Amino acid sequence: MVDWIILAAISLVSASLAVQWLLPRRRIQGDNFGLSSAVSLFDAVFLFDGDRLISHSDIALDGFESVREWSDLCRLLHRDFPTFPETPDAVRQEGALVVPAIDCTVERDVICEWIDGVVRVQLRDRIDRGRPSQRDAQNPIRPAMEQAPYPVWLLDHQSQVRSCNAAYVSLVRKVRGQDTDLTAPLFSGIHEDARLGAKTRISISSDDSDNKLWFDLTVVDHPEGCMCYAVDINAIVAAETAQRKFVQTMTKTFAQLSIGLAIFDRNRQLALFNPALTELTTLPANFLSCRPSLSSFFDRLRDQHMMPEPKNYRSWRNQMNDLLEAAEDGNYQETWSLPSGSVYSVSGRPHPDGAVAFLFEDITAEITLTRRFRSEMDLMQSVLDKLADAIAVFGDDGTLAFTNRAYQQLWNEAGEAGFEPDTVLEVTRKWQEHCAATPILGEIRDFMEMRDNRAEWSSSLRLRDGTNLTCTVSPMHNGATIVRFRAESTPKVLERHQISA
Repeated sequence: MVDWIILAAISLVSASLAVQWLLPRRRIQGDNFGLSSAVSLFDAVFLFDGDRLISHSDIALDGFESVREWSDLCRLLHRDFPTFPETPDAVRQEGALVVPAIDCTVERDVICEWIDGVVRVQLRDRIDRGRPSQRDAQNPIRPAMEQAPYPVWLLDHQSQVRSCNAAYVSLVRKVRGQDTDLTAPLFSGIHEDARLGAKTRISISSDDSDNKLWFDLTVVDHPEGCMCYAVDINAIVAAETAQRKFVQTMTKTFAQLSIGLAIFDRNRQLALFNPALTELTTLPANFLSCRPSLSSFFDRLRDQHMMPEPKNYRSWRNQMNDLLEAAEDGNYQETWSLPSGSVYSVSGRPHPDGAVAFLFEDITAEITLTRRFRSEMDLMQSVLDKLADAIAVFGDDGTLAFTNRAYQQLWNEAGEAGFEPDTVLEVTRKWQEHCAATPILGEIRDFMEMRDNRAEWSSSLRLRDGTNLTCTVSPMHNGATIVRFRAESTPKVLERHQISA
């Protein structure tokens, strides 16, 4: 009996020594593990026999009174250590496990060890204890991921975050606040929206702001779920938005223009057009919206008879090549007379980045007005040429505007206008060469400089050949002046004029 009592005492002492070896000897105060602000866990140790808690360190008492089984501890640690094993069997199979915190910026982990049928769970701060990072030594790629400048995280098959880097943690806290559950995915619906290996543009909004943050999301397959990579593209989205607004503004401006505009990009595809282009060219909007090539665009114009018909197709192609080269140099400018009678002014202009713009302007009214004006001028000239009197018309600025055939014969003028019209001073000097000295020519110059109280008057001139002329000066509307010469007797010059007429 005494032997049994001695044996029991020895066993009790051995068990006490074993427990003291398994548990930490002193309590050290430290930060919490992210579990609760009321819980201080530094080198807290739990001992499990199967699923049942059999002992723990004194520091593990605060906030863990409800821990009786493995599942209780797993529930408490799951938020900050999502890879903590759900059963102690995983520890028994591996022998030892290092469970990292989901927040890689926190240098804390959980050590699970199988020791003679007992599972020892220790919450430790690796920095304060000066221990090297076992997970970094086992996986040298992990430090590179944790220090990556863009968010990286691992999603399990239940769409929960199992691991993430510092950039992801910073983003989550920026969007959701400091005290947030990192296991809840920040980017929802990844499995539905993202294709493996392909970039997907996705946006998120913070809880207290409507501003969106844009990212290019890439998802790759992983044995435990999928690895996700997000690249910040807010600057790109802002630039695209500004460009889109600029294009919309330009489009609204172009929509008000009566000139048809067609801009082709460096690939010679239609990039921009305005409604006036469809009206002028009669090309359907659905055809232009399909971004036709430059050749297809002009082929369609040719089929619609909206450009001059070429003599043959080969020369047409050569003409299109010349057109493009001229437009790239900014020298293309032509007037198209269409079979319908309309007249278009077409010009090509180079644009940045190899683009080319073509402008189509309907100038039918201007051409018609010009032709009508020219016809009226020809008719007026014909009427003047039929008159026997020599007539000279001066504009309001004192320059010679019109003369008739009798005037040209009287003063031996060729009738060809120079680049600059003759002034009244130059004209009267020519008259002076054929006339005897007279003050009338000076009076004519003075009359044309007058702006008020202008009345018709007449006087006589004598040519050097003895011919007497009656000079009549008549004011006209808008400051113009007509000077008319009529022979008082029938001179040879006038007889020649009548014969030729």
